[in-house]
Amino acid sequence: MNTLRTLRPLASRLQPYTLPRTVRQFSATSSRSYEYLLVSEPKPGVGQVTLNRPKAYNALCTPLIDELNQALDAFNTSDSISAIILTGSEKAFAAGADIKEMAPLTFSEAYKTSFIESWSRLTTSVKKPIIAAVSGHALGGGCELAMMADILYCTERANFGQPEVKLGTVPGAGGSQRLTRAVGKARAMELILTGNNFSGVDAANWGLAAKAFPTYEALMEGALKTAETIAGYSRVAVMAAKEVVNKSQDLSLRDGVEYERRVFHSLFGSQDQKVGMKAFAEKKKPEWTHE
Repeated sequence: MNTLRTLRPLASRLQPYTLPRTVRQFSATSSRSYEYLLVSEPKPGVGQVTLNRPKAYNALCTPLIDELNQALDAFNTSDSISAIILTGSEKAFAAGADIKEMAPLTFSEAYKTSFIESWSRLTTSVKKPIIAAVSGHALGGGCELAMMADILYCTERANFGQPEVKLGTVPGAGGSQRLTRAVGKARAMELILTGNNFSGVDAANWGLAAKAFPTYEALMEGALKTAETIAGYSRVAVMAAKEVVNKSQDLSLRDGVEYERRVFHSLFGSQDQKVGMKAFAEKKKPEWTHE
């Protein structure tokens, strides 16, 4: 939830991170104009979506989420993109959900329209890996959005939290479930019941974030480097790897191992599995077909 109203006078100074012009390449998948997003392809095979609603600290409203789903769908279906970076500005990844949009809703209105359900589309419809690069505030819905990514990177001073209890409600976009799975029941219960925030250092130490970087610039460089590394592999293998890791969250160990083995077997039918193993045997760099 957006708990940062007192910081609004500073919003005009928020600027999203932009890469040097020499590497900001645009294609058909990133050329359309968005009201609340900046979309680019900073490196071959890498798509980047930057939340860009600075006056509201990137507070998440339905129009922004609709645009986000459209941009991610475009990258997901692109023949040139293998990995996606999702980020905000140096001051705010996303300060939370838009309170002005939520406050007037009644139970029946929220229930009948499945309010907030579309926020989770990226976890089901996007098969390519998403790296969340979090700097500044990631509160409420912003924290939940970051946790939906496949890899979470942050700055050491990033500010995470699920403060919904302070507004008389609870997390609604998976916060109670994903945070608990990441940091354990006791710690998640404490954070959600108190509404206390936690730092990027905490997020990394507790296993919520894969890595915490000392500066914003280091964060963006690190996220881009990882995305570029992923984009250098077979897209088929990368998507399969994401699938089997995600299944580990839903299945018992025995069922998960069996599922992994079936996917492993299925990749023997891909061209890239043959390309990769042949290149390894010949000590050559594989030339992936993505088939």
